[in-house]
Amino acid sequence: MAPLKAICVLAGPSDSVTGVISFVQDGAGPTIVEGTVKGLNPGKHGFHVHALGDTTNGCMSTGPHFNPKGLEHGAPEDEVRHAGDLGNVIAGEDGIAKVSLKDAHIPLGGPNSIIGRAVVVHADPDDLGKGGHELSKSTGNAGARIACGIIGFQASA
Repeated sequence: MAPLKAICVLAGPSDSVTGVISFVQDGAGPTIVEGTVKGLNPGKHGFHVHALGDTTNGCMSTGPHFNPKGLEHGAPEDEVRHAGDLGNVIAGEDGIAKVSLKDAHIPLGGPNSIIGRAVVVHADPDDLGKGGHELSKSTGNAGARIACGIIGFQASA
C-alpha cells in the first residue's frame, strides 16, 4: 500500500505569516511532518494540531489542541501530552522556520486521524506544559494564533 500523504497551507489573519506543511505516513509508522513557515518573528513559536478544521472565524475556530485521550498538555517527547502537541518551530533572523519531525500520535488514517483538523502556529513559545503559568497544562501558554490551515489529503504525484 502506498504511503498516505496530506498537506496544510498556512495563512494568518494579516497574510504576513504563510507556509506549507506536508505529512507522510507509511503504514502504521510515525507521521513525517516537513515544511516551511515564513513571516515569523525570530525565535520559538508553538506548533500544534488543533481539533477542528474550521476557519470560519479565522484561526480561533480551530478549537483546542487535538487531544483524543483527554490528557494534559506536554512536550512531543512526553508520555502525557495532547496528540496535537508538536512543540515549537524556530524561526531564524530571516523569519523562516523549517519544520522537520516525526510523530506517532498524529496518524493520517483511523479513528484518531488528523485529516480535516488544523495546524496552528502561535505567536509565542510553547512552554511544553512546564512553565508554571495557568495555561501551561492546557495550551503551553503559546499566545495568539498567527497562522493556521486545514489538513487535507494530497493528490498522488
